[in-house]
Amino acid sequence: MQQVVIYLRVSTDRQGKSGLGIEAQREAVGRFVAAEGLEVLGEFVEVETGKGSDALDRRPMLRDALALARKSKAAVVVAKLDRLSRDVSFIAGLMAQRVPFIVAELGADADPFMIHIYAALAQKERAMIADRTRVALAAKKAHGAKLGNPTNLAEAQAKGAAAGKAAADAFAANVLPVVRQLQAAGVVTVRAIAEALNARGIRTARGGEWHGSTVTNLLARG
Repeated sequence: MQQVVIYLRVSTDRQGKSGLGIEAQREAVGRFVAAEGLEVLGEFVEVETGKGSDALDRRPMLRDALALARKSKAAVVVAKLDRLSRDVSFIAGLMAQRVPFIVAELGADADPFMIHIYAALAQKERAMIADRTRVALAAKKAHGAKLGNPTNLAEAQAKGAAAGKAAADAFAANVLPVVRQLQAAGVVTVRAIAEALNARGIRTARGGEWHGSTVTNLLARG
């Protein structure tokens, strides 16, 4: 039976773009593992921040997953390719770690070459979309269109407040599974939870360090 290590990730500065939160990723990978008859050695959950000079500096859980997989001669399983990265060069660097990766969305037969191709195509598609958006906005501006909506300020403020609450709820939904894991492991006080989150490199929604009060606020959203 092939052994695997599960890696789940969300990014605090790109909430919701993948369409897969922690629980949805866990369910997708769980179905894949059961269907393929794989043996799970461990699960690593990452809430990536923008801190760190190198991508792996921001991914202590990925480093741990790679270490366990390498030691056990196992593969690392992710739900979607962008849970590893949206950057093809970073994915290429991971391949150089000599740890096989399995992307549940692509199936068990997707080899490293196919994964590289999918990553390159996805990166190219994103670049083309960004270019088309910039060209369209520039054309509108050249024809005298005023970008943005200066009217309905109250409505815009209300929408902004709603968006802020939604972002906070999404952040809580992504971090709470990590907190539940800590609690299950015996880390129960808010101060101890804050220390554990800081040790993992996970930052608050505002990018700061965790304290007992911020953990309390997070748990109130659970």
